[in-house]
Amino acid sequence: MKFTLDKKESYTIITVLEDKLDTLNSADFKTELKLLNEGGVSNMVIDLSKVDFVDSSGLGSILVGNRLCQGSEGTLVVTGLNANVQKLISISRLDGVLTITPTAQEAVDIVMMDELMRELAQEEQADEESVLDETLEED
Repeated sequence: MKFTLDKKESYTIITVLEDKLDTLNSADFKTELKLLNEGGVSNMVIDLSKVDFVDSSGLGSILVGNRLCQGSEGTLVVTGLNANVQKLISISRLDGVLTITPTAQEAVDIVMMDELMRELAQEEQADEESVLDETLEED
């Protein structure tokens, strides 16, 4: 399967360079998503702007990527959908499961916002634990 990886500090953009994401190549794609996740990538942008057709196997590989990112407290965003692929995702009701944007830049913005929100939540939790520790020490 042909694709490019653009690895950044907080995310990786995976651009599929095939015209189809189907039974013939979706297993390879799924394996690559798993390897990326196991290698520490928890935020992924999947750019399908060069893909004309996706079947149920292709959708399954994207869903695996989504589950992997969620499991590692990350975000997966799909971008660059043509009308046919968008229609299939809508018919499959996956537009309510997947985060989808028209452009890669919007996808990156969503990933970065989610990452910032996670960091703020961690800081808030650390502050609450610190206050609790101080309270227990005073008693």
